Amino acid sequence: MVEQISEKILVRGNEAVAMGAIDAGCLLFFGYPITPQNEIPEYLSKHLPPLGGEFIQAESEIASINLLLGASATGVRAMSSSSSPGISLMQEGLSYMAGSELPVVIVNISRSGPGLGGISASQGDYFQSTRGGGHGDYRMIVLAPSTVQEMYDLTFLAFDLSDKYRNPAMILGDALIGQMKEPLLRRKPEKMDLPAKDWALTGARGRKPNRIKSLYLQEGELTEHNWKLYQKYERMKKEDIRFETVNTEDARFIIVAFGSMARVSKTAMELAREAGMRVGLFRPITLFPYPEKALFDISKRVKHFLTIELNTGQMVEDVKLSVDRDAQVYFYGKPPGALPPPEEILEEIKKYYA
Repeated sequence: MVEQISEKILVRGNEAVAMGAIDAGCLLFFGYPITPQNEIPEYLSKHLPPLGGEFIQAESEIASINLLLGASATGVRAMSSSSSPGISLMQEGLSYMAGSELPVVIVNISRSGPGLGGISASQGDYFQSTRGGGHGDYRMIVLAPSTVQEMYDLTFLAFDLSDKYRNPAMILGDALIGQMKEPLLRRKPEKMDLPAKDWALTGARGRKPNRIKSLYLQEGELTEHNWKLYQKYERMKKEDIRFETVNTEDARFIIVAFGSMARVSKTAMELAREAGMRVGLFRPITLFPYPEKALFDISKRVKHFLTIELNTGQMVEDVKLSVDRDAQVYFYGKPPGALPPPEEILEEIKKYYA
């Protein structure tokens, strides 16, 4: 149960993530500084200790993710955050946690790449986040906020979904969402009814010892474990799809965009409507599990889709896989460094609108 606080506060997106983590009952944070996500550890370093929590600035992102692995095995709510190259260093640990079925939340305030790249906003981490960037057959829950309020709300949700499935969950933001300031309506938990965690490593006095592992050496054991994980990911697809639609009921043309680009695309949609074009917006909120069926249902009556991304084309593959076979999917991307204005997207709409 939560009680809403009526007074709104003006905060950065990164600060909203930190507030959401605290309000969700997160008491442990392990991280390493990297721009443009530094406000998250900065806020938590100040506010966790007075609450009885612990903030540890590790010596690297590799150390951070392994500290997170150990903490999550005890059943507590714990989190780490970083930005693109830092998340790359965490991939082995994420694979281990998925294989060990450990619930954790990781925040990626993504920046430009490949390599060291730059600190400007980018959506180039879509593949890394949604495909399981480490080794093996695994997936993470991936939530893509497009407002400061969603940075808070989806962080809260990420902890709940992570516990529900015993699986890592990621908040995939970017430099734009992380640094912008907007009003936030914060929730104050009255009572945290966290799920029972009988699997946790809390000491075995009075019970049989628990074992948390991702190493299965007996004949057929690893095969069975991987199919178990697969069934869990399929369950996610049935139970926890989230998306937003705007003006899709009468649309003849659909823009598909997530995160910061959904904000710009919404304005472009409004400009197109003013010009007499029946354009709608489809915004995936869960990037995994992806809202395939919802997009397919729209494509039964709408045959033109324009995917907008702040990269050279990644989510567009999921759009193409989701829509009906006779639907046309177009792409407009902007590699990191500059955001496309709504007028630029409007010109792309005009090219394909029929």
